[in-house]
Amino acid sequence: MSRYAQVIIDISHGRLDHPFTYRIPEALRPAVRLGSLVNVPFGKGSTSREGYVVAFSDTADYPDEKIKEITGVAAKGSSRTGDSMVQLAAWMKERYGSTMVTALRTTLTARKEAKPVEKREVRLLLDEASAREKLSFYEGKHQVARARLLRELMEIPTQPYSLILSKLHVTAATMRAMKEQGVIEILTTTSLRNPVSLSNVEGNLLHLSKGQQAIVDGVIRDFDAITAARAAGSETGVPLVSLIHGITGSGKTEVYIRIIEEIVKRGRQAIMLIPEISLTYQTLIRFYRHFGDRVSVMNSTLSEGEKSDQFERARRGEIDVIIGPRSALFTPFPNPGVIVIDEEHENSYKNESMPKYHARDVAVEIAKIHGGVVVLGSATPSLDSAYHAKRGDFRLYELGERLTGGSLPDVDITDMRSELRSGNRSILSRKLSALLEDRLAKKEQTMLFLNRRGFSGFVSCRSCGHVMKCPHCDVALSLHRNGKLICHYCGYETPNVHICPECGSKFISGFRAGTEQIEEEIHRRYPAARILRMDADTTAQKGSYEKILSSFANEEADILLGTQMIVKGHDFPGVTLVGILLADLSLYSNDYRASERTFQLLTQAAGRAGRGEKPGHVVIQTYEPEHYAIQYASRQDYEGFYNEEIAYRNALMYPPVYHMLAVQIQSRNDDYAQMMAGRVRELLDKITKGINAHAGTIPLVLIIGPAAASIWRIRDEYRYVVYIKCAKYDTLVDCKDRVEAYASAVQENVHGAAIQVQFDFDPMNPY
Repeated sequence: MSRYAQVIIDISHGRLDHPFTYRIPEALRPAVRLGSLVNVPFGKGSTSREGYVVAFSDTADYPDEKIKEITGVAAKGSSRTGDSMVQLAAWMKERYGSTMVTALRTTLTARKEAKPVEKREVRLLLDEASAREKLSFYEGKHQVARARLLRELMEIPTQPYSLILSKLHVTAATMRAMKEQGVIEILTTTSLRNPVSLSNVEGNLLHLSKGQQAIVDGVIRDFDAITAARAAGSETGVPLVSLIHGITGSGKTEVYIRIIEEIVKRGRQAIMLIPEISLTYQTLIRFYRHFGDRVSVMNSTLSEGEKSDQFERARRGEIDVIIGPRSALFTPFPNPGVIVIDEEHENSYKNESMPKYHARDVAVEIAKIHGGVVVLGSATPSLDSAYHAKRGDFRLYELGERLTGGSLPDVDITDMRSELRSGNRSILSRKLSALLEDRLAKKEQTMLFLNRRGFSGFVSCRSCGHVMKCPHCDVALSLHRNGKLICHYCGYETPNVHICPECGSKFISGFRAGTEQIEEEIHRRYPAARILRMDADTTAQKGSYEKILSSFANEEADILLGTQMIVKGHDFPGVTLVGILLADLSLYSNDYRASERTFQLLTQAAGRAGRGEKPGHVVIQTYEPEHYAIQYASRQDYEGFYNEEIAYRNALMYPPVYHMLAVQIQSRNDDYAQMMAGRVRELLDKITKGINAHAGTIPLVLIIGPAAASIWRIRDEYRYVVYIKCAKYDTLVDCKDRVEAYASAVQENVHGAAIQVQFDFDPMNPY
């Protein structure tokens, strides 16, 4: 066993972000492992701090008497998983520009030891004749409590200790005395909590179509090839990642389950990532039918103790499969073989705090470390994943038919400008109103989706659909309270307008609409309609989300009205009509991905209709019916949308064709923040000058900014951002490294207000 441990102190400060050497006491050596959270004396006053063990050594660079000693272990870590998690943290630090301690906090998620639940029971040791004899003895001696307990145990021989204390009013001292007499025994067992117990759910066999089985066979073939090459110590050209592009209702979940089954049979473990909003009881049941108690779940409803228990169960080998959102990625399995990412296009897979990682990229790195595979699935794959698949970096599989054999719904696009001109100022078009009345009369269900994604004060004309955009960045301008329209990519600003510059109409303004107002209007029109509303307000209480979905699934309501949470993979066979309100609203956010997100939302929403035996109908209401994202979504034409959108990204140097790095500078002192932002720009100009000197008319590296962030001040922190675009990822990493070093040096000379510099590679959200 090594004598010394290299420890990263759990303090987020660049100057302290390197290992410190500590001696391991003899008594603690069995407990100190890679990834352990240990207690150490730190600094001149030897203040007790926590730190992460990242390496061991037999020698030290300092005299032994000057080396301090580890004083305790807060969380042991695992001899089987600590090494890989420390390795993963080091990779995340380099790739995303975080401190090592921040990366360690992310990968080593269980900071404290799991505390098993203790269960105590009292069991009768006497046979029936002996028990009757002892009962007569107790009654003769007027030992009422002992007689009462014995009488109960003669009826039910084993009973909970706590129940005896509370219901029978028998003291602990009485039970100890009866134990000493050999009448009873007190049993104590410990177990880790299982957040969901579905032991009564019966299993069923999966019957896959030829297309589904071909995907399973292909993924397992790749997995076996990777495993064999790893065992032989050789490389293989087999892609680690498979992308399943399957239309809504095509049976992707059944494919995931079969892939996981096959890999678990090979002695490996599986991580199944699902967006939190889609992680429903129905989804869990499908996995429990196949894996029973060998599957567990991780989500935001679990307490910290329950989460720690699931990580400990994974370490001990008590489970093979974990299901959860992004955080489940760091489950400490000894040898994960597959990571499945369902709805891989979802924004929630990008972490918006440091380190700003994407679950897909981290999953690929975990697969490299352990020799596993990654499976991505979506009806509307992200452009990033589709781009890699078309380049041959990922395997691409297609599922083009619904599992039930039903056809995709009929889709109508309604021009809300025409509705306005004809005098209809309602949020519901005449077409949608007529179809809604028809469904209510037929006792069929309807979903109304209010598209509010990216809704941040853009200005549009209700007469012609014109949106005020930045002339330099092709993104919508944001309306600020000072009356100015501002671009949060380049800083361009212009006064707000009250007359449409395109058509001269006075009907140009910021748009306001909400689910409550729509619910009120529907109630006025159709007072007998049973309406369920699902939004941030109605799902604030624990369990309310599941309750609303269950009620609608049981056909206790005619209409489900809500925001994007209602379109996330839910399967309601009774729904034959879907109305998409304000379909173009998400086009006007100050985000280069706005068209992609709109296409994905509309396609996913439209996919909710006609999933049962009856055909479905979809009405898309929009003020910009000609927009390609809306046109392609109405036809569920992913290929057409991809080709048009990728050309746009290429022309404007956006991901995935180019990479982009956002450098965010923030400080409580606005002058300092602006100063640093300006210096970062100057440094980047120097770094890229030589690279761009050999470029033609289009620079190889494009720098934009600095500009104030879209939310300029948060919690009294002033924020500025500089963007860098380049086709080569390594160039951006080099820029990050040099800006990081420069910012650290500047911090040494700045007094009075700290300056933070954060990095976000290929940002998913605008700054």
